[in-house]
Amino acid sequence: MKITFRQIMVILTTILTITVNGLANALPINGMNTGEISDSFNVYFVPAGYVFAIWGIIYIGMILFAIYQASPKQAENPRLVRIGWWVVAGNLANAAWIFFWHYLFFGWTLVFMLTLLVTLLFTYEGLRKDNEDATRAEFWLASVPYSIYLGWISVATIANVTDVLDFYKWGQFGISDEIWMVVILAVVAALAWLMSIRRQDVAYLAVLIWAIYGIIVKFPAAGIVTSATWVAFGLIVLAFFYATYQRLRTN
Repeated sequence: MKITFRQIMVILTTILTITVNGLANALPINGMNTGEISDSFNVYFVPAGYVFAIWGIIYIGMILFAIYQASPKQAENPRLVRIGWWVVAGNLANAAWIFFWHYLFFGWTLVFMLTLLVTLLFTYEGLRKDNEDATRAEFWLASVPYSIYLGWISVATIANVTDVLDFYKWGQFGISDEIWMVVILAVVAALAWLMSIRRQDVAYLAVLIWAIYGIIVKFPAAGIVTSATWVAFGLIVLAFFYATYQRLRTN
């Protein structure tokens, strides 16, 4: 059994994505690193800088998945066949986002961020459909990495929307920055409980905990924003423990 064109494209686009993201800060592209641009927005929904270290874990997961799926034994794995081209599309969207972000075309960044989110949703669901025969290797090298990736991009999409609204001075639909932040945090907490009840996905929830605590660190004394972030953090932690309990009970 030979490696397929789909498997090769997953490898190549994974290398492309990681290379582009690395060069974005190493060069940096257009003279600015990714975090520097993020800090230029006057918004609350952005975590402390250390939180972005999660990209290291995501990159490792992407590499492990690319290697795992490239095995001739996995060429006909129905779940990997189902998600292969979604992974390729997501990798391309990720790389494109970097260029548009660094060249300050923020409206286009939202297009590619949403594209990436959609591809990850199809990847995530594709790995969980008809997965009764999935091995532990598939769980750790495919399912878990994409749970983490989807968790982070869920947060990043909300942040990207907020940044675009700030850039174009749309005023968050006429409400104050503080109330807008409370609305966003309510959405994130609701999303956490949806994933907890529907999927019991502790890896996804751990990413949300990491991200929201990073906002607390960045804004430790911002009045209603800090209070609301602590409430959201507590709700997500509860969702995490609920999901953990449900997984232990059913396994």
